[in-house]
Amino acid sequence: MSQTLQVLESDCLAFPPLHNALKNPNGLLAVGGDLSIKRLHNAYLNGVFPWYSENDPIMWWSPDPRAIINTSNVHITRTLNKFIKKNPYRVTLNHAFKDVIRLCANAPFRTDGTWIIDEMLNAYLNLHENNLAHSIEVWENNELVGGLYGVAINGYFSGESMFYTKKNASKIALVALAKHLKSENISMIDCQIVNDFLEDMGCVEISREDFIREQKQHTDMSISNNFWQPKELTL
Repeated sequence: MSQTLQVLESDCLAFPPLHNALKNPNGLLAVGGDLSIKRLHNAYLNGVFPWYSENDPIMWWSPDPRAIINTSNVHITRTLNKFIKKNPYRVTLNHAFKDVIRLCANAPFRTDGTWIIDEMLNAYLNLHENNLAHSIEVWENNELVGGLYGVAINGYFSGESMFYTKKNASKIALVALAKHLKSENISMIDCQIVNDFLEDMGCVEISREDFIREQKQHTDMSISNNFWQPKELTL
């Protein structure tokens, strides 16, 4: 049976049922709409995220399988553990969101174009200003050398992108995020789509059905009022 891709109207925030997502590539669910705070909030609330390139329409995705990391199962190798014990970096939460997302968009290791185009960057800055997007920063002295950012709704955190300019800095950011989430009994990081780096850090794939079940449990969680307030994090 052929599938028809739904085009989102600007006056409707609803997404089609997730099982309507195309099998290939990566669960494309719908196109169009906008990147308003309300639409993005509704998207992440339902396990949907935008991902597209410049000159493309806005594309909305719900992959099956879905990539996640259990916060208790982050893979820390002996080499990384030794590096962490040397304590070469300082880690913070929500101290430099704008710098992190800009560095993610222009990360030195990127050989292809970035999907964090200006429209996306501004949308996530708006989410951050409304306490829906957050960053982890890794510092060497006063230089920002690594970090990540993502979207959070209650206990659900969906990682969007990361960067590094110094050894192990993005790994440190992920370890710090997992520890911070685990402190509030949050057991899952949504990684969306697996890659080699995430797999090395303990990322696994689960079915969309299992993901939505776990995601709902996390969006229904209550978290501390100061959980995402700017602070220093420990490893």
